[in-house]
Amino acid sequence: MISLFSRLSSNRRSSIIKNFNRIRQISSISSQIKDSKQSIKEKIVAIDKQRPFSNFLTDRFSRQHTYLRISLTEKCNLRCTYCMPEEGVDLTPSHKLLSFEEIIRIAKLFVSQGINKIRLTGGEPTVRNDIIDLVGELGKLRSEGLETLSMTSNGIALKRKLPRLVENGLNLLNLSLDTLDPLKFELITRRRGFERVMESIDLAISLGLKPVKINCVIMKGVNDQEVLDFIELTRSKPIDVRFIEYMPFDGNKWNENKFIPYKEILNMINNRYHVSKIPGDIHDTSKGYNIPEFTGQFGFITSMSEHFCGTCNRLRITADGNLKVCLFGNSEVNLRDLLRENVPDQQLFQIIEAAVKNKKQQHA
Repeated sequence: MISLFSRLSSNRRSSIIKNFNRIRQISSISSQIKDSKQSIKEKIVAIDKQRPFSNFLTDRFSRQHTYLRISLTEKCNLRCTYCMPEEGVDLTPSHKLLSFEEIIRIAKLFVSQGINKIRLTGGEPTVRNDIIDLVGELGKLRSEGLETLSMTSNGIALKRKLPRLVENGLNLLNLSLDTLDPLKFELITRRRGFERVMESIDLAISLGLKPVKINCVIMKGVNDQEVLDFIELTRSKPIDVRFIEYMPFDGNKWNENKFIPYKEILNMINNRYHVSKIPGDIHDTSKGYNIPEFTGQFGFITSMSEHFCGTCNRLRITADGNLKVCLFGNSEVNLRDLLRENVPDQQLFQIIEAAVKNKKQQHA
């Protein structure tokens, strides 16, 4: 190559060298522009962090709401005894439920004001035919400030859809599982499907969702004797088992005799294992623990014995488009009708603000 270059005329060699130097200069400028763009992006992020949090999503107790739960459907393919009556519940007519487009608009509105985590719930969100596309659209909000897009599922119909959901932006998953006994599973849920749930857990782990959270409602005389079996799951699996205190809901025939406070469950675990407390974030709903040599961890959601209302940062949108500022509260604000009346965003923000400002210090 050098020999061929030396045979060229001096003018030709000079021209090639100039062109080569010009290309190097352009490449250098391009690199500088790229570095400059990155620097600008970093400055914007830094400025955003310094901006005061949206007043629309800050309540009278200075709680800043950054977490939005969106119920996608009232339908569920299970009939868990602690959740709903055996015959199910009366469903809202489909035309009164939020449409695909309305869910996206609501999500955009809240993300624009500082919501950085969205959890999709139900009913069972995977029964929606458009769930994969919906997650794809919500995943695009990453560029606007959304950090976490999560879902709570019972895992029955999840396995086939999960790879696409992760591909479209789902990055956190909670799976409901209250027993490791297939027969008891059928008694609790009034349906079959234990094997499918376990397959969904293993698939979620293989897809890199870490940790996969397992929600387990503990009921005395029903599944409390399985606590240590769930702890053993964390020995080799990178999962986070969260034991949930049995809570009263309409139609679940709540019985105080089935309630077990978390400290009683923790004592049961401490009697078998050396347990360590995990430092948590102020907004964590779960008190986290682990066993040092185990891969996973476990925790407790103590809504009954030690509520965490003082640091609550969560809001909820029901499937029919109502804003609930407290999961246990009765007050709701109808956003669906406002959307369908084409109310301007600024007016929607003011209505949302009024609801948030009316949030009580704690639930009853």
